[in-house]
Amino acid sequence: MAVPHPDPQAWEESAPRQVVDYALQRRARLAEVNSGRVAVGEVCDANPYLLTAAAFHGTPSDTTCPICRKEPLTLVSWVFGDRLGQVSGSARSAAEIEQLAGSSAEFSVHVVEVCRTCHWNHLVRSYVSGLKSPPSRKRRMAK
Repeated sequence: MAVPHPDPQAWEESAPRQVVDYALQRRARLAEVNSGRVAVGEVCDANPYLLTAAAFHGTPSDTTCPICRKEPLTLVSWVFGDRLGQVSGSARSAAEIEQLAGSSAEFSVHVVEVCRTCHWNHLVRSYVSGLKSPPSRKRRMAK
């Protein structure tokens, strides 16, 4: 549940937008695994950095791993943006992302689901957050 932003206009500007859901790609990938066209090892390839981020910054989901069916998947959110500095390219909690959204220029968030048992991972959704940048003004040259 989102906490109301103190400034309603700033909240509208920093609210998630341009949301892309990758459920169809996920479903197609799982169909390839289930049919044997793609080996389990090809989709269970989470790198150690992702697994560590899942342990420290991840949020448990209600979805059980579709590969091993041993544990719920963990959702990890990664932030990327030119104006985020050293924060760009790192995993962040929902609270940290909300704080960035209220004080930083536009940035993108990529949410990845990961199984910490079998190392399945897949991009679930991406979106843009942060304060909208003012429209750039282009000066016209006088003739």
